Amino acid sequence: MIGKIFLDSVLKRFAYYKSLGDQTIGALTAAQLHWQPEGEPNSIYLIIKHMSGNMRSRWTDFLTSDGEKPWRNRDVEFEADEIPEATIRQLWEDGWKCMLDAIAALQPEDLEKTVYIRSEPHIALDAINRQLAHLPYHVGQIVYIGKMIKKNDWQSLSIPKGKSQDFNQEMFGKKQ
Repeated sequence: MIGKIFLDSVLKRFAYYKSLGDQTIGALTAAQLHWQPEGEPNSIYLIIKHMSGNMRSRWTDFLTSDGEKPWRNRDVEFEADEIPEATIRQLWEDGWKCMLDAIAALQPEDLEKTVYIRSEPHIALDAINRQLAHLPYHVGQIVYIGKMIKKNDWQSLSIPKGKSQDFNQEMFGKKQ
């Protein structure tokens, strides 16, 4: 019972974080997806390329092969190259689809199975939690960079500054 509840909860959490990334990516142009802050921070595109590589590697044959696949080249994920906006969006979707489909296929009893990431054993539940920490970290980077790019044109993805009271009143009003 608790395993099913956990899997449903994880899918809901991942869907929420994906939606934050979707909204940010949808508000930006191809040039903005490639923009990098000064220094050596990653562009949104590079973060997406890394996330996609990570998700596809970790979740392809999740229960039966090491999560660090021989075909993955993590270092290349951080090399800038000019690819079209449609390709960037496809990388984003492909990574999420691979992971979400793999999690949706899990059964509660799978959560106790041992999986490997770079030869390190994890129970599947811990591997899921590891991903649930990793991906929102990068989605936060994507949102923050998007906010930097859009400046005053940024549309808040949560409760806008100075609107907490209005939001709370609206939420409490729905319950009555």
